Amino acid sequence: MEEKFAISIYVCNKPGVLVRLAQTFARRGYNVDSLVVSAAHNPHFSRITVVVQGEPETFNQIIRQLNKLVDVVHAMHHSDTDVVDREMALFKVSVKPSQRAEIFQIVEVFRAKTVDITDNSLVIETTGDSSKIDALENLLGPMGLLEMVRSGKLIMKRGLEET
Repeated sequence: MEEKFAISIYVCNKPGVLVRLAQTFARRGYNVDSLVVSAAHNPHFSRITVVVQGEPETFNQIIRQLNKLVDVVHAMHHSDTDVVDREMALFKVSVKPSQRAEIFQIVEVFRAKTVDITDNSLVIETTGDSSKIDALENLLGPMGLLEMVRSGKLIMKRGLEET
């Protein structure tokens, strides 16, 4: 049975690193569900957060292979209990002026915010864990959801240990 795994990878900020990481997952048949890459505090390094779906039996082997790559400083699997995780999403909703009050109530309940209003649409921004974003998507879907863009999962280890 396939499972989802969140991995943080600290790498040297060099061309080609992302391609080598992607090949490691592809060779083992893992599908990448989300990928976030950003500069680290030190500009010579980058942080990569990958959420993959695959077989648990081969997962430890992937972590070992990632750690063997030349430009990888370290790669770690993180469970949901040892990290803070967040995603950001933008939702575009087709809405008539008479329906806006209902949408605004939903936005308020989810602690989201409206970032753009036109005569016939709203763009809503929210941050939170994956389940919050999924729930907001499910509520907005029947109300005229036109499109959604998600950032992918960002994770940071709790406490003093480095992610």
